[in-house]
Amino acid sequence: MSDARDSLLPLDAWRAAGGWHEWQGHRVFTCAAGDAAHAALLLIHGFPTASWDWSALWPALSSRWYVLALDLLGFGYSAKPRPHAYSIRAQADLCEHWLRARGVDRYHVLAHDYGDSVAQELLARQDEAGSRPRLQSLAFLNGGLFPEAHRPRLIQRALASPFGPLLVRAVGRRQFGASMRRIFGPDTPPSARELDGFWQLIEHGDGRAVLPALLGYLAERRAQRPRWTGALQTTRLPLRLIDGSADPVSGAHLAQRYRALLPHADVIELPRIGHYPHVEAPQAVLQAYLAFRARIAAT
Repeated sequence: MSDARDSLLPLDAWRAAGGWHEWQGHRVFTCAAGDAAHAALLLIHGFPTASWDWSALWPALSSRWYVLALDLLGFGYSAKPRPHAYSIRAQADLCEHWLRARGVDRYHVLAHDYGDSVAQELLARQDEAGSRPRLQSLAFLNGGLFPEAHRPRLIQRALASPFGPLLVRAVGRRQFGASMRRIFGPDTPPSARELDGFWQLIEHGDGRAVLPALLGYLAERRAQRPRWTGALQTTRLPLRLIDGSADPVSGAHLAQRYRALLPHADVIELPRIGHYPHVEAPQAVLQAYLAFRARIAAT
């Protein structure tokens, strides 16, 4: 079924429905939908893609909650300044700034990949001094929650090396597509249209040039492991991991580590689904997330 599964909304329609937020002199692409009187749900995307990843879930989620998504700095349609010291902590600052601008004082998070680390940082600062929007729950999709359970692809390790700025120009649409296919599930490969859209978002604003700088998050995860893992282990907020088991980067081995480190871990594994469960199996992810929120509402 090489191109049978094609779940994302048209990219042009996604962009047309979005807006812009100014942060530290940079334009950030944003999307918001649903009733602002309802509970807010922040969707945080992964590397190297963008908020478009969430579009298959967007109609169902925004019919229930006030749903917000953005292209983090350096991603998608947002500004891609260079040189720039990209960091997870700065991306968390951006998220909080945008939430305040939207009048959100309480919110839930559904995150993926790089966005998992942003969510961990948002969680870690909940007990720190200062006024900020308050987290109410977190649901994670495949990502590097624990550096020791994260297996970055060769291309990521190469681009994160000192040679990354030289190597990045050799990465084209063909190499990118081959790498993405290897991290999707065996029955749910990305369609040609999806790969074209992902690549278009990376290329926007000469985005290939910032990929090595963005990959600094690999080292940041290692440096922040005590803070971010500790936040997961000590929080009383509801947590759920929805994990595509076939993912070679953060699949079944991540779920195993999650269960080992978190008491009473809540894990939903999706067999034969890879690194992008919200793209590969949006209905399964939706059902797992709705059940999580129903459980929270019942307590």
